[in-house]
Amino acid sequence: MTPIKSILRWAGVLALLASNALHAEEVTVAVAANFSAPVQKIAAAFAAATGHKATVVVGSTGKLYAQIKNGAPFQVLLSADDETPTRLGKEGAGVAASQFTYATGRLVLWSRQSGVVDDKGEVLRSGRFEHLALADPKLAPYGAAAVEVMTKLGVAASLGPKLVQGESIGQTYQFVSSGNATLGFVALSQVMVDGKIAEGSAWVVPTNLHTPLRQDAIVLNAGKDNAATAAFMVFLRSDAAKAVIRSFGYEP
Repeated sequence: MTPIKSILRWAGVLALLASNALHAEEVTVAVAANFSAPVQKIAAAFAAATGHKATVVVGSTGKLYAQIKNGAPFQVLLSADDETPTRLGKEGAGVAASQFTYATGRLVLWSRQSGVVDDKGEVLRSGRFEHLALADPKLAPYGAAAVEVMTKLGVAASLGPKLVQGESIGQTYQFVSSGNATLGFVALSQVMVDGKIAEGSAWVVPTNLHTPLRQDAIVLNAGKDNAATAAFMVFLRSDAAKAVIRSFGYEP
């Protein structure tokens, strides 16, 4: 490449970057707590690729739904289920046609201590622990899935006195991580690093023991005419985003 062509090429790149910067917008994304780590990486890659900025607000799906219904200015919801986005679409709070499944999650029974959780979950039948943490099943789909698992295994009643509930799967993880609960049902994404359980002991719950954890995204009314919102929804389907999603133990 000649020096003149090289200069012209880089001039074109700089002009494009300047144009993107001038037209960059921001999208506020409400995100289920189980997806907080992946979305931070996705948001950074999104900003680098598009020039737009994604601001992330994390919480339980139930709490985020209540905030949306009370007028919170979120523009996109990344839910921990598929029912909440569907409900928002039917209620006129979101764009029904924009809804799609961005990830399918996995539930894991986890302890920070090695040797506590066996690879078949038999520890639940033994009851040899003081506290078992799970997310509030009324607010968090992962908590509802945990209840399904215990019910199918026939241990729900016996474990009742040992249960401690977090408002979200994020708080539930903190209970177990801090040692306040010996073990707990958390999202696989919270304990996986580079495709492996980072520490402690774990049982990845078979998917036939609970309703599939399909996690859907939807554009909310506040994001209808926002360029960054449209760009984010497209980016969420990209190979770059899917690679991040897989790295945390989800199926995109």
